[in-house]
Amino acid sequence: MPTFSSAFAAKVPYALLLQKRKYSSIADHVTNFPILFGKENPQKSLTNLTVCQLNSNSNQLNLSMENLEFETSSSAAEADDEFFSKELEVAVKAVHMACLLCEEVQENLVSKTHEANNHQVHSKNDNSPVTIADWSVQATVSWVLSEAFGSENVSIVAEEDVEVLSKAGSADLLENVVRTVNECLAKAPLLGLRTPEQALGTREVLDAISRCNSIGGQSGRFWVLDPVDGTLGFVRDDQYAIALALIEDGEPVIGVLGCPNYPMKKEWLSYQNGYHRILSRLTSPTSETWAKGCVIYARKGSGKAWMQTLLRGDKKFVWPNFARQINVSSIDNPAMATFCEPVEKANSSHSFTAGLAHSVGVRNQPLRLYSMVKYAAIARGDAEIFMKFARAGYKEKIWDHAAGVVIIEEAGGVVTDAGGNPLDFSKGIYLEGLDRGIIACAGSRLHEKILDAVDASWNCSNL
Repeated sequence: MPTFSSAFAAKVPYALLLQKRKYSSIADHVTNFPILFGKENPQKSLTNLTVCQLNSNSNQLNLSMENLEFETSSSAAEADDEFFSKELEVAVKAVHMACLLCEEVQENLVSKTHEANNHQVHSKNDNSPVTIADWSVQATVSWVLSEAFGSENVSIVAEEDVEVLSKAGSADLLENVVRTVNECLAKAPLLGLRTPEQALGTREVLDAISRCNSIGGQSGRFWVLDPVDGTLGFVRDDQYAIALALIEDGEPVIGVLGCPNYPMKKEWLSYQNGYHRILSRLTSPTSETWAKGCVIYARKGSGKAWMQTLLRGDKKFVWPNFARQINVSSIDNPAMATFCEPVEKANSSHSFTAGLAHSVGVRNQPLRLYSMVKYAAIARGDAEIFMKFARAGYKEKIWDHAAGVVIIEEAGGVVTDAGGNPLDFSKGIYLEGLDRGIIACAGSRLHEKILDAVDASWNCSNL
């Protein structure tokens, strides 16, 4: 009598897939499963399995190959869909909440006087700005992830700490952060998340921010959060992003970008943002004439990236909430391409990227955007090239790129350093070993042309 039936054997790959994703062959399964499979052809399809049978007379284990034809497409798809499904759903909901929070804070910043804003915008040790939105988003996302998966199971690398909040004289600032966090968490039921049993106190909010103290690394699982990427854009009512990624064993596997000010129509990106603000106040938030705000997300290996509009009013979020698939542009001719670059000149060279773009035939004006919205622009097909070449001494941080890399790649694009190497997220909070700069393109042909141009121009640069 066979110890294992063919029906059981047919389910083995699915069971194994749920335990481990990185198998490249049947041989990999063999070494990780107590029932030995035949190794005559380790590259056989998963539809051809070895069935282990125990000979009742000899009590010896014999191996025989049977062609077990079964429907693999549906089971494989189901298995694939289960990978990080809860993590993706919670991450998207957390970023939606963060977008709602940021919109509230930004509205207050825009409506208040310059003197009043000085009390809400502070400087960190590196003189970069930070607002109550940065701390509030970090506390909110940290709390949501910890509630969903258990604080003992959640490790987060994030940009902010509690140093400024803990200083003497920061009581009013801390009070504003605590109030902002609780107001945001009160909206959790709109997204199918639970609220705290009672409002979070000062200690709980500080603990939520402080829990984001992971330093990353090459093994295990950790989240990467930039609570407000592009704080200068945020305080100027311009483009900014909330970026959340999940990294496992040094590789980003989930990327979510919240872009509250990103217009749904590409044409609006070319106008002065002050004009945007005027039009946005003259039209309904749901008007197609001026619709803005989206959350873009992707899961590694899915081959798909998705975009949702932001929640408005008291509308409830139902996963996946009418998400539509997005793809990179099909343009591979540099003469027709648009390239993105950072607004700030402090940590990037506009002159080098301009010369580089000209050398490959790019004639369109650059699209200069704050934050990881540049990654969203490439993934959505609004631009074709993103180049960033940091000035000497500047080190790229993983939270400025992790989410965007997943999204562009799953939307059909390519992201590498200037040497054509994948970005390495396994070395801590910095992108160590980066070859000169970062290049993201809508397709491989365009990407190769940019890499060649970099090699040809680099020795003439002052970077």
